[in-house]
Amino acid sequence: MSLYSILLICSILVPLSLSFDKKLQFYKQWKYLIPAIMGVAFFYIIFDIFFTLIGVWGFNSTYHSSIVFFQLPLEEWLFFFVIPYSSIFLHDSIVLYFNKIKLSIYFAKYLTIIILLASIVIVLTNLDKAYTVYIFSWVILALILTFFDKTHVVRHYYLTFLVILLPFLAVNSILTGSFIDEPIVWYDNDENLNIRFLTIPIEDFGYAFSLILFNLLLRNKLKDRIHGI
Repeated sequence: MSLYSILLICSILVPLSLSFDKKLQFYKQWKYLIPAIMGVAFFYIIFDIFFTLIGVWGFNSTYHSSIVFFQLPLEEWLFFFVIPYSSIFLHDSIVLYFNKIKLSIYFAKYLTIIILLASIVIVLTNLDKAYTVYIFSWVILALILTFFDKTHVVRHYYLTFLVILLPFLAVNSILTGSFIDEPIVWYDNDENLNIRFLTIPIEDFGYAFSLILFNLLLRNKLKDRIHGI
């Protein structure tokens, strides 16, 4: 079994096994969450294939399976399902048990504006860096959509994301080369800011932030539509 596969199994094992917990009952979210994950994954995978083809990033065959579709190993396809599922499970668990711990609507709005403006500046000052522009463009779009979100999910998400970062750091540090001889996923540093935390490109934090936020927003939107809200 490949190292990439092992990382994905470790990521999904606990969330999947606890999805039937009597209090959380996360399995009841599947009818909203699975379509949301599939919808978001579609767009991320398209760009993943494109940037792999032009060499912005790539994959080390030593650490993934021999099953490859459109230049992406099977594990990379599964990444866009496993990581959002596990992350939203963690988000919902924190919200359930610590519901009162959230930002005020006004503070969340101001924080969103600050991150939005900072992301715009980063994009405009780094138009020659494909990965940087790509990721922070996703961040900008996700943050703009939060202004139309009646559930105000960012009030919780800004805090739950800090917790989600813990398993993210564990998994992504290995993906990018920490503790192993070579990275599972390599990057062309000419296409990013070349700023790293451990071995993780700083853009990857924006990648995780936007990927999970898009899934949360779409999950909640589908839930509202089904319930006629």
